[in-house]
Amino acid sequence: MNILWKDPGLPTDSFYEVRAECTDVPKTKFKIKSGKTLSVRKWQSAFSPEGHLDIGQTLGRIYRGGIHPTIRGEVWEFLLGCFDPKSTYEERKEIRLTRREEYGRLKELCTYMFPLVGSGKFITAPVITEDGTPTQDPIVLLEANPEKLMTPTTQATINSGKEISVPKEEDNKIIQWKLTLHQIGLDVVRTDRTLVFYEKQENLSKLWDVLSVYAWFDKEVGYGQGMSDLCSPMIMLLEDEADAFWCFERLMRRLRGNFKCVGASVGVESQLCNLANVIQVVDPKLHQHLDHLGGGDYLFAFRMLMVLFRRELSFGDSLYLWEMMWALEYDPDLYNLYEEPDSDRPEDAKAKPKSSRQCGKFEREILRSGAKDEETLPISVFLVASVLKEKSVKLLTEAKGLDDVVKILNDTSGNLDAKKSCSGAMKLHKKYLKKVKLEKAAS
Repeated sequence: MNILWKDPGLPTDSFYEVRAECTDVPKTKFKIKSGKTLSVRKWQSAFSPEGHLDIGQTLGRIYRGGIHPTIRGEVWEFLLGCFDPKSTYEERKEIRLTRREEYGRLKELCTYMFPLVGSGKFITAPVITEDGTPTQDPIVLLEANPEKLMTPTTQATINSGKEISVPKEEDNKIIQWKLTLHQIGLDVVRTDRTLVFYEKQENLSKLWDVLSVYAWFDKEVGYGQGMSDLCSPMIMLLEDEADAFWCFERLMRRLRGNFKCVGASVGVESQLCNLANVIQVVDPKLHQHLDHLGGGDYLFAFRMLMVLFRRELSFGDSLYLWEMMWALEYDPDLYNLYEEPDSDRPEDAKAKPKSSRQCGKFEREILRSGAKDEETLPISVFLVASVLKEKSVKLLTEAKGLDDVVKILNDTSGNLDAKKSCSGAMKLHKKYLKKVKLEKAAS
């Protein structure tokens, strides 16, 4: 008798161990499934002897079953555009070494400006005022200069209440950077605090260092709340701090616009506007209801877009969702788009058609639709739209005010199904493209 056997899958909680006292943490639904999850063997077989990667044969596997936790970090480096799939092992080795040296120089400069960077410690209290005057609060001084302040003379100075003479900072860029350091520290101690990994001071310090260096590296954006949630997985998955930094930097290439502040507005507001447009097209009745409740700006979805569902899913499931998103959105030109400015790229290279086989499913849909770059929206917008669509009946019948909308959406925390949400996003994207095309034809 032939009985179809369904692989129940291996749980992955052991890879991201939760502290014993944290009993209310949602269980990870993602499981390693034979024939579905991208395995070490399948990943290695996608490379040629020289190191060229046929990424096309891995994208479908990632979307169907995620990535095995033991290779997640190195696969993410390709999905986020750190490396070109067409590069060789030797070329990647050289790029990695160059990047590690560059990160080393950046960190060295940050350490020169603020010696706590790279010390294995971090701060949670302000070290400078907006006019550049160093903070004289004893707690701040102890945090920032623990070794120096242990001497009897300096300890006596603190106890007497006398000020320690520290020169005023004049460079506005350095002042702005130093003003963010304590905020990074406050967020670091709150980030993924249920995980055993962050019980170690060295891992917390590593996260603080990477975010502090990034805040100096990208002065236009600096640091914004939520970045620690996006950076934390990189620290866990990539052992080398420099590799983690560049992987995070590539992720921020996609998301930095969300954190950019222009006057009183935050960049993510444009994505919320896009979300409103999508709902208006795919479910006009729901959009009208939300607008009537005063939620037409969709600010209730702010968090989902800012930190990519980190709060709605367990740690393991959020990683699974991210890699599915990136696999679906994958563009084989990603590395070149990041590495080469448009002005330096030859016209024939720009016009050269990309192989749809090497593209993710979401990207292929965009290519087929003929949509222009400025018309394309990220899959994250459709993911949020799919959550709203799934809750539409409840929102339409039970939501009498914005508080009800927030409560209904908060009920998804820990209960969201990553795979189902991705499938829903793909269906909505297809529906959206079709309706937009019909509207254009009609006009």
